Amino acid sequence: MARITKKKKSDGLYKALLTLRTEKEIYDFFQDLCTVTELRAMEQRFDVAVLLRQGMIYNHILERTGASSATISRVNRSLAFGCGGYQTYFERADEGQQADEPPEEAL
Repeated sequence: MARITKKKKSDGLYKALLTLRTEKEIYDFFQDLCTVTELRAMEQRFDVAVLLRQGMIYNHILERTGASSATISRVNRSLAFGCGGYQTYFERADEGQQADEPPEEAL
């Protein structure tokens, strides 16, 4: 899987995320940072990851989220061979920190 190499100039974004404390702060930050299309794409990929983890098959995920088979496949590769970011979230969600359900809009 292609990875973005860490460059000094890109550290600012990731450090900025660490300063945000509430869901509203994170929401507002992403509203300022991203276009609606970019946000919807990230939300869709996250929903796909949740559904893949729950064992849902590609066709059902496609019907439920509208994600293309290419997007579902990419997310699946990230789950299997990525950097572990999704896994970190899922482990913490399993500890009760977050709900492991996609938002109603994805249903």
